[in-house]
Amino acid sequence: MATPVFLTVDTEIVWRHHVDGLDLDTLYERSFEPAGVGVSYQLEMLARHGLKASFFVDPMPALLYGLDPIKRIVDTIQEGGQRVQLHLHPCWTKARRGDGGASYGLFELVDYSFDDQQGLIAGARDMLVAAGAKMPIAFRAGSYGANDDTIAALSTLGFEYDSSHNGSAHPRPSAISLPVEQIAPIAFGGLIEVPVTLIEERPGSMRNFQICALSVGEMRAALDHAVAEQHAVVTIVNHGFELANRAGTSPNGVHVRRFDALCALLDERRDSLPTQHFADRPVLALGHQDAPLGPSAARLRWRQAEQLWSNLVSERAA
Repeated sequence: MATPVFLTVDTEIVWRHHVDGLDLDTLYERSFEPAGVGVSYQLEMLARHGLKASFFVDPMPALLYGLDPIKRIVDTIQEGGQRVQLHLHPCWTKARRGDGGASYGLFELVDYSFDDQQGLIAGARDMLVAAGAKMPIAFRAGSYGANDDTIAALSTLGFEYDSSHNGSAHPRPSAISLPVEQIAPIAFGGLIEVPVTLIEERPGSMRNFQICALSVGEMRAALDHAVAEQHAVVTIVNHGFELANRAGTSPNGVHVRRFDALCALLDERRDSLPTQHFADRPVLALGHQDAPLGPSAARLRWRQAEQLWSNLVSERAA
């Protein structure tokens, strides 16, 4: 039995670049196309390997910068053959241009009431569609900051999937009332929750399957584990800006190599690990008791050494 893979890319104007007061063109470049390894590079690699990815796009910065930058990135993604779903960072609700980030709304969706969450999600959905996206059916909260009110609001608004549950960020900001170890898709609150895949890096300590979080060896082992144990799904996270350094001025070589290697792995294993779009509405096996990959001291030490190199060298590149 094949294990479907949701390769997801959270795609957003980066708050720290707004705080730095960058002009709109530079803000766009460093958030969406940093150092030549942003969304367009990722689309190229996905096309080269024949993979599907869902780009969770946050339209909330349009409240400050207008719809044009959101439309531009939505067009780029859809013209690249991939699908757009909804992402939302509520801090943009009270942001102002030119004040160095002094003005902002609450950063986590979980800090809003049900009614406020419903209004925020509905407004963000409408802005995303106004920017040219097809009607979204899947959602991921910014920073995974969702709770049961979020799920109820999404269900009321007609969404079919949420992918905010991340046990490594539980109980806050990822506050959905599911077990920390829940990685299998599950019918929950009127929709299907598709949690982010986890590995156990140390006994009792979880780490999410994200490009900047796992080494190639850990990713390979997690995929092997999912196939061997016939997991219901694997859900992987990346960001549009994640392959560059935090300043968005230079590629992070460690992260680029990880992303390229992951694309190659998924290409090689397409029969057992086929990538899917949420928009495909693939049939998912619900009710599985899938368990994260167990810890390995050797894999952990290798990643820590690699991460040290990333922090000391790749992140400091000009």
